[in-house]
Amino acid sequence: MVEALRFMETDVVAIVGPQCSTVAHMISYVANELQVPLLSFGATDPTLSSLQFPFFVRTTQNDLYQMTAIAEMVTHYNWNSVIAIYIDDDNGRNGISALSNKLEERRCKISYKAGISPLSEIAQEDIMDILVKVALMESRIIVLHVGISLGPKVFSVAKYLGMMGNGYVWIATDWLSTILDTSSRVPHETMEMMEGVVVLRQHTPDSKRKKAFKSRWNNLTGGSPGLNSYGLYAYDSVLLVAHAIDAFLDQGEVISFSNDSRLWSKESDNLHLDALTIFDGGTILLNKILQNNVNGLTGPLQFSSDRSLIHPAYDIINVVGTGFRRIGYWSNYSGLSTVPPETLYSRPANRSSANQKLFNVLWPGETLTVPRGWVFPNNGKQLRVGVPIRVGFREFVSQVRGSDNFKGLCIDVFQAAVNLLPYAVPYRFIPFGNGHQNPNYDELVRLITTDVRFRCCVGDIAIVTNRTRVVDFTLPYASSGLVVVAPFKKLNSGAWAFLQPFSPWLWAVTAAFFLAIGIVVWTLEHRVNDEFRGSPKNQVITILWFSFSTLFFAHRENTVSTLGRLVLMIWLFVVLIINSSYTASLTSILTVQQLFYPIKGIDSLKWSDDPIGYQVGSFVEHYLIKELNISKSRLKALGSPEEYTTALKLGPNKGGVAAIVDEHPYVERFIGSQCTFKIMGQEFTKSRWGYAFPRDSPLAVDLSTAILTLAENGDLQRINDKWLLPSICDLDTAKLESDRLQLKSFWGLFLVSAAFCFLALLIYFLQIVRKLRRAPICSDSNGHHRNSRSESLHRFLSLMDEKADPSGQSKKGKAEGLPSRNDGDNESGESPRIV
Repeated sequence: MVEALRFMETDVVAIVGPQCSTVAHMISYVANELQVPLLSFGATDPTLSSLQFPFFVRTTQNDLYQMTAIAEMVTHYNWNSVIAIYIDDDNGRNGISALSNKLEERRCKISYKAGISPLSEIAQEDIMDILVKVALMESRIIVLHVGISLGPKVFSVAKYLGMMGNGYVWIATDWLSTILDTSSRVPHETMEMMEGVVVLRQHTPDSKRKKAFKSRWNNLTGGSPGLNSYGLYAYDSVLLVAHAIDAFLDQGEVISFSNDSRLWSKESDNLHLDALTIFDGGTILLNKILQNNVNGLTGPLQFSSDRSLIHPAYDIINVVGTGFRRIGYWSNYSGLSTVPPETLYSRPANRSSANQKLFNVLWPGETLTVPRGWVFPNNGKQLRVGVPIRVGFREFVSQVRGSDNFKGLCIDVFQAAVNLLPYAVPYRFIPFGNGHQNPNYDELVRLITTDVRFRCCVGDIAIVTNRTRVVDFTLPYASSGLVVVAPFKKLNSGAWAFLQPFSPWLWAVTAAFFLAIGIVVWTLEHRVNDEFRGSPKNQVITILWFSFSTLFFAHRENTVSTLGRLVLMIWLFVVLIINSSYTASLTSILTVQQLFYPIKGIDSLKWSDDPIGYQVGSFVEHYLIKELNISKSRLKALGSPEEYTTALKLGPNKGGVAAIVDEHPYVERFIGSQCTFKIMGQEFTKSRWGYAFPRDSPLAVDLSTAILTLAENGDLQRINDKWLLPSICDLDTAKLESDRLQLKSFWGLFLVSAAFCFLALLIYFLQIVRKLRRAPICSDSNGHHRNSRSESLHRFLSLMDEKADPSGQSKKGKAEGLPSRNDGDNESGESPRIV
């Protein structure tokens, strides 16, 4: 840099160089003051901006584009994190910073940064210390952004540590392509050491002019050193300045300088600042450089609005054996491709994922299989898995008594998924909670990012919005969602259920029509039909009997008049409809279970003032308060199914709750053992259960793939059936019991029928007893007293038997040798009379 300052003491109209970005930063300040254009073919630092340094012109590619190319390669191979090893100076730090920004745009990241001292004589032990730390990391994607003197040392140590083998990916920036292009013969050991490395090189289109220049260069130098892209850009920088000065002079401009009074005022014998002069035509010459349209060895020398060369592009090469081969290109216009960028500029830009292509790469370890990009850290540490200690619903997660082991549906799914991973993952369950009540799941998830004790969480953890803001979840392994569970009441049909199908008015109208139809038919029939004649009493009885017997189509009176038959036909049709409707309605009332639900769903619960229960530790409390605006004073924390049962049975008036809001899996298990509660309404939220991992954890991605495999091969359902047994409230049994008619629904009818039967028998026997009391006691011809009442009763019974047996002789009498019913005191053969 001191040499550059001494050079600028002379009258200078333009500067080509320097090759180092660090020096370019300092020289650019002086160039700005002296208004001298500074053309650099080697300063790739992204922070060298034209806004800060107006007279700085970059005649090579910006490292910002190189880092963009690396970021797109990372996403192309589905990697999500890299390790950056860089030289710790302005150029190295700023380049890695640009890489970090480009990776974040693609949801990737730099998981570890390792800076190496820029001192030329760095000890090999220092490099080894850095690489040992890198080897303990999860990521196996290493970006090496150093200089040409330091890079081979890093690869030598990496080879010694076994870090150039299978599973590793090394991406080197264009410093390595400079070595490969410049050195006519790289030692065989060095090439073998770097086999499988992916390298970027600034792309320069092939042209006749470029080939001719390389031929002249080889004739001049004998092929050593070789010509790299920086040499081509250096040549074009001189060519560009020459054309700009020529245009400057052709325009009639005069090269002149002037002194700066501010520099004269600084008295210093050592710096000689008074020797520095300002180029009067610097601004004009700068414009000529930027507006020039010259084709150089690297293609068109044109600049964009930010003073960068147009069409930035890179070759992507792969070190194979003792040489290297090109596997594709990257350009800012079309991304990754296997076609030279200059052939794509005439086509519409297409950066779709399907259009991003590269040829096969020989990766470290001589494999063509794309590395996964990460491994479980080989540092002897186990994956620390936080598991909640549940108090209730232990079929999902429960701690084995006396140990740190866990069991349950969630644990079995996790273990089955880990067993499907293509690599071993040692893990250790760490209990979370006091064992007396369910822990706070939001706190458990938060500890993944703030506490070194946990690296993931396994359990019945719902995937909700506030949790996804801080961690990543695997694919869900179980469905969930919030529902309302509340008690219901069975409505008893009662003793008078047979009256329920019809309303009181319908009963009254139906009875009135029965009487009216009887009167109408009697009016139409009594003049022509003997069955409708008789005493007034008999006619009233006939009307009542006929009208009500039509209900069962059992009337014995015939209708002979046409009008009577017409009226009866219409009425019988009406009776058929009434009878069918009554039967269907009564059947529905007695066979379909009638339930009463005081809570209809979340809407009715939200607008009531009744207390609501929720499970301790779940996100339900936050949801009810924040999303549904329910007062916290209405919420009551419950910790187990037993507390659920007690609170629901007590009800809101006795210190309990009106309903409980909880996740669907818990509610299903609860009502499966408590048949007096029911889910009211539908699920009003949709969520899932998953395992929580830190942001961008590759293990979360691999476990998601394993869970998907479990779902496809049926293992997930088998685990679910193992832990979630069928409900004891069997639906078929409940339906059978509800279809079976019970005696209690008909005892009213039986009571009425029995009462009328008893009353009829009572009247009948009272009539008999009254007639027997009227019979006198008399004597026979022999002077014996006979009980006329007993004889009369005997003859009455005999007469009744005779009516039953037309042969005239009692069967009982024949069997026992009793006298005939015609025998007796009345020898005239007249039938006995009962007095």
